[in-house]
Amino acid sequence: MSRSLYAALLLLSLIWGGSFLFIKVLLLHQVGPWTIVFLRSSFGLIFIVLLMLFMRLPFKIKRIPWKSVILVALVNMVLPWTLIGFSETRIASSMASVLNATTPIWTMLVGLVFFGAIFRRLQWLGMCLAFVGIIILLGINPASIISVDPVGFGCMLLATLCYGFGTQLSKRFLSNLSMYQATFATLFGAAVGGGIMMTIVERPDLSIVFVPSVFGSLVGLGVLGSGVAYILFNYMILRGSAEFASSVTYFVPVSAIVWGFLLLNEHIGWNVLTGLVLILGGVFMANQRRTVKLAG
Repeated sequence: MSRSLYAALLLLSLIWGGSFLFIKVLLLHQVGPWTIVFLRSSFGLIFIVLLMLFMRLPFKIKRIPWKSVILVALVNMVLPWTLIGFSETRIASSMASVLNATTPIWTMLVGLVFFGAIFRRLQWLGMCLAFVGIIILLGINPASIISVDPVGFGCMLLATLCYGFGTQLSKRFLSNLSMYQATFATLFGAAVGGGIMMTIVERPDLSIVFVPSVFGSLVGLGVLGSGVAYILFNYMILRGSAEFASSVTYFVPVSAIVWGFLLLNEHIGWNVLTGLVLILGGVFMANQRRTVKLAG
């Protein structure tokens, strides 16, 4: 993998490290999960449209495979974002981060079973090593797992499974698009899908958008966590692999801890450093060999 891909991985993890916090703020203001999906994708969509117009990048709307785009948007954005929003009303952010970090393993399993991918032993070992690093970093133990709400736990795992499918689908169907076109198209699909479900299920008062803390959280979650983030994410998928792109979830808890240290002067203990070493080593190990596809 090139240095630019690892730089994108680091930057994306820093952006998504604050996403769980923004979601918590919106939930505290009684913003429903479907409304969060609609608003974050809409903010992200506005950003990517303005960016492409400023950079004079072609949209090529007629050439976009919209059926595939809608499928990717639903599986990789609408469903997991809704499930994460709901699960965060029932489980702690630390547990959500651990469950979110199972995404690379699900991505590999989905690739193996449904997309004809073959992975070498070193890749499996690297992914598992990085996941152990997450557990050590966050201090998760059997007691904390047993006490977690089963519905929230299940919804978070289902969200990561959606990410696994969505990332592989993006690699399969959106490879002919630029990272900007892919981001524009999928955010448009997510905004439409989220808007329809929001209208049917929640029927919110959208004037809450103008509450300063809500607006700020939507800028962070929409512009950064959806617009900028998915440009980076699609870049890693298109230039690297689905498995490499999904490994960003290993670094999201690390980034959240770094933000806490820099902004809130929170303590970083031995478990954080040990976990970080295992995560870095695992991700590096898992990406030493490229994924091999079966013929046909």
